[in-house]
Amino acid sequence: MENTDVFKLIHAVELFTNEAIIRWTKAFSYNIGISPVIILGELKQHGPQKQTILANKLGYTPGAMTNIAGRLIAQGMAKRKYNENDRRHVLLEITDKGLDVLKEAQQHGNAFRAELFQLLDEEEIRQLLRIYEKLLKNFKE
Repeated sequence: MENTDVFKLIHAVELFTNEAIIRWTKAFSYNIGISPVIILGELKQHGPQKQTILANKLGYTPGAMTNIAGRLIAQGMAKRKYNENDRRHVLLEITDKGLDVLKEAQQHGNAFRAELFQLLDEEEIRQLLRIYEKLLKNFKE
């Protein structure tokens, strides 16, 4: 990476990410960000889960996961599911409202993706995702 200024690269990624988050937040009709949508998607796809498992799987700190879960619960998009035999075993579960919000987010996300990445073709978008996933994986090893 001798010829590329690492600070310019990091800054460009940061600016792009911040702008994408701002645009998403302004355009989506519910007062939730991208992280809660990711959590809802995970709950829909894999069912109720412990918050600690979700945090580890998705790369959130336990504190951030508690905050996200609290907001989802307060807005009726998720609920706590208790184990009858052991009430200490608490799962986070998506609600019907959460399913509706997720569906709307996915529809909005498709339009948002088209706007955000209009200069890239499908293969370039897949490459970009693979690159970021590879870089993130390297941080965790």
